[in-house]
Amino acid sequence: MSNMSKVTTFFLSGIPHPPVLDTMLFGIFLVIYILTVLGNLLILMVIRMDSHLHTPMYYLLSNLSFIDMWFSTVTVPKMLMTLASPGGGAISFHSCVAQYYSFHFLGSTECFLYTVMSYDRYLAISYPLRYSSMMGGKVCALLAAGTWLTGSLTSTVQTTLIFNLPYCGPNQIQHYFCDGPPILKLACADTSAYEMVIFVNIGVVASGCFFLISLSYVSIVCSILRIRTSEGRHRAFQTCASHCIVVLCFFGPGLFIYLRPGSRDAVDGIVAVFYTVLTPLLNPVVYTLRNKEVKKALLKIKYGSVLPQDK
Repeated sequence: MSNMSKVTTFFLSGIPHPPVLDTMLFGIFLVIYILTVLGNLLILMVIRMDSHLHTPMYYLLSNLSFIDMWFSTVTVPKMLMTLASPGGGAISFHSCVAQYYSFHFLGSTECFLYTVMSYDRYLAISYPLRYSSMMGGKVCALLAAGTWLTGSLTSTVQTTLIFNLPYCGPNQIQHYFCDGPPILKLACADTSAYEMVIFVNIGVVASGCFFLISLSYVSIVCSILRIRTSEGRHRAFQTCASHCIVVLCFFGPGLFIYLRPGSRDAVDGIVAVFYTVLTPLLNPVVYTLRNKEVKKALLKIKYGSVLPQDK
């Protein structure tokens, strides 16, 4: 990092709210965080224990659950510390770097993973007879590894650009975690070129992934409409509905924050809650409550290898 950086500690302002709501918000976000971690751990455990779920779809889902568990952990505990005490918002310069890198590494990886998951569903519905050969274990593992590698590279570029700037004056970050737009406002240098590079970087990743996902689902809908039976169409739509829900909840707020001119601190902080706090909780809820195979696997774990109706 640059030796010009004089600021050794930043202070996170947290979520904009009246101080009287500190205790209530702390309790709400603590419960959400606990449920998020337990929910995603449960999905990982179920997929690992049930051999019927050792398929490309659930392999990708286990990657998503692992990401969401840590994605929430990167931001929520610090948010809780900020709500719990006046000095809880203090974060060292190097901790801020680590949080920024981890957040965008996991966020970018999740973007790419959603794209791979939509491609997986496209192959499963459009080419059911060739799906096993087209999406074998090795191909699936390579695609998943590619999402992690690409996410790491994009995050490294952004982190290096932002934290090589000099920070020598104000150190109050108007956000509840270290993110690009509020940090760049504190730099003691012209940041217009950096903002443009980061805007293009995030824009290409987020918009590109969203476009490919949309393209996959247009193709999926066309394939579904060609299914002759209404029962078959209904089953195919159900398979993809959960993915569409979480994709919209993840990409919508992210595109709103990063791909619009200007930055409104209060609005950005509130909108960011949706994809940093709620979406990681939504994934296990949606994928377990809307998925018959996962629910069946959960019942097997609860009752043993034989379900009540099979006794």
